[in-house]
Amino acid sequence: MKKTFYLFNPGRLSRKDNTLKFTPVDEESGQEGQPRYLPVEDVDNLYVFGNLDVNSALLNFLGKSGVAAHFFDYYEHYTGSFYPKEYLLAGKMQVEQTRHYLSAKKRILVAQRLLEGAAFNMVKNLRYYQNRGKALDDDICQIETLAGRIPETTQVDELMGVEGNIRQVYYSCFDRIVPGYAMGNRTKQPPNNELNALVSFGNMMCYTVCLDAIYHTQLNPTISFLHEPGARRYSLALDLAEVFKPLLVDRTIFRMLNKKELQPSDFVTELNRCTLKERGRKAFVQVFEDRLRETIQHRSLGRSVSYKYLVRLECYKLAKHLIGADEYKPFKMWW
Repeated sequence: MKKTFYLFNPGRLSRKDNTLKFTPVDEESGQEGQPRYLPVEDVDNLYVFGNLDVNSALLNFLGKSGVAAHFFDYYEHYTGSFYPKEYLLAGKMQVEQTRHYLSAKKRILVAQRLLEGAAFNMVKNLRYYQNRGKALDDDICQIETLAGRIPETTQVDELMGVEGNIRQVYYSCFDRIVPGYAMGNRTKQPPNNELNALVSFGNMMCYTVCLDAIYHTQLNPTISFLHEPGARRYSLALDLAEVFKPLLVDRTIFRMLNKKELQPSDFVTELNRCTLKERGRKAFVQVFEDRLRETIQHRSLGRSVSYKYLVRLECYKLAKHLIGADEYKPFKMWW
């Protein structure tokens, strides 16, 4: 099975015969470390967090081998991806996806379903901790009341207002779920404390997982329904990430902080910006990868599928809706 590889250290990535060769390089002295070889047939994605030197020969090799590379800056912001040629894009799908975006009635329906799935999964998380003694009853009621307004919305900006209110209530619960850490207001650019830093980092990872799933379908990642399409971003991945952040990101954060797999010493705060140190990033992505590999017995397919594959299935469901083959029903946690 192909794997995702994370490159945290600065270095040079090159082709060596039919293998990827990563050579770590000390940025101060320029001294090279011991090379590591990655058989390209074992690589699914590369996540690059350190400075990386590559050349066109390497990119051609990645493209022919179907390997994507995702890049992040010093502050853990997603900056872009290198993707092989889009081999599954289909004209009919793009036409139908565009029609659904341009039709206010069709677009709002898809957007509402996406938010319904997101709200349901947020409540599912809160009920889990409510059943373990956390005082979350009022918050659950507030979110369910707000979610009840979703079918009444007629404009996407109105729907996004509901989404913002739901998120505000949901994030206010984090302090009680992970004692010792204060969420405060949700701050993104930059995150100002440990919880905000973890949410930003985890959401970025979820966004990239969704983008990769879209790439393996006929959907166009730039045409979205809940979020407004914009320049220099794959907004459909933002749409799908809303549904899966409670499962993939938030549960990872709750587990790691409650089990003390992350400590305050794993964060650094400078100039009102809080980020994960390298050890913290490595620990988070390891648990995040483990979560993606977890499996669940799928009720419709009748077999076990990984959490990561659930995202791909969501893309297939959305694609079927767009071409009129089946009505889109969002992923909702049933366990």
